[in-house]
Amino acid sequence: MDDAQRKFIGLLHEAGKILVFTGAGVSTGSGIPDFRGPGGVWARRKPVYYQEFMTSEAARIEHWDYKLEAWPAFCAALPNATHRAIAELERAGKLLLLVTQNIDGLHTRAGTSPERLVELHGTNSLVECQTCGQRSDPGPHFKLFQETRRPPRCRCGGFLKPATISFGQNLRSEDLERAEAGALACDLVVALGSTLSVYPASNVPLLAAQRGVPYVVINRGPTDHDDLPGVSLRLEGDVNDWFPPAVSAALALGKP
Repeated sequence: MDDAQRKFIGLLHEAGKILVFTGAGVSTGSGIPDFRGPGGVWARRKPVYYQEFMTSEAARIEHWDYKLEAWPAFCAALPNATHRAIAELERAGKLLLLVTQNIDGLHTRAGTSPERLVELHGTNSLVECQTCGQRSDPGPHFKLFQETRRPPRCRCGGFLKPATISFGQNLRSEDLERAEAGALACDLVVALGSTLSVYPASNVPLLAAQRGVPYVVINRGPTDHDDLPGVSLRLEGDVNDWFPPAVSAALALGKP
């Protein structure tokens, strides 16, 4: 065990109100592609902006096509060791809040409770009417779209869209407020598998770091926060190699 591992385990052991922030590098271990990376879907497709979705039938078809392309991978994915380790932190009473940029629902499937979870960019697990707000199971809507090539609509007449935040669409104010409140109350913040380049989500861990709270960043490749003075520990590599073993070791030490 090297000094970085020992320091990380010590921080996890001593903390009692941990805020975990997760990005695409957590989900890639479950077979979910990083859509923004090289070869990702956004390298092949022009993103559909929310205003386009709301005003253009062609844009709605394009958006549903993109979601349909990704749907089998989301259905097949299973939580990995990092998802499970975060759930273990909650069971141990050490997780204050989990704030994720991911839309795959794997944190919920791993056992993180809704009270401890903020999905800043929404979820693929539901479809939402853009008029009345009613949410429903995506499966039948994908089947209908595949058969008819017509974007599904709600009974109220509104446009249905997977309940994720599209380009140009505002984050939910209640989600941002919960995330920011967690950042102002935690005693340790850990960012996992994120380049920390998407604002305003990436501002959440900084709110904690600016209070002097220890801030750990784990990612394969550079992040936008690497050179900031508030980062207490920067660990390079796959989150599954760093995080689950450290959580197990910290919890094995018992109460600090």
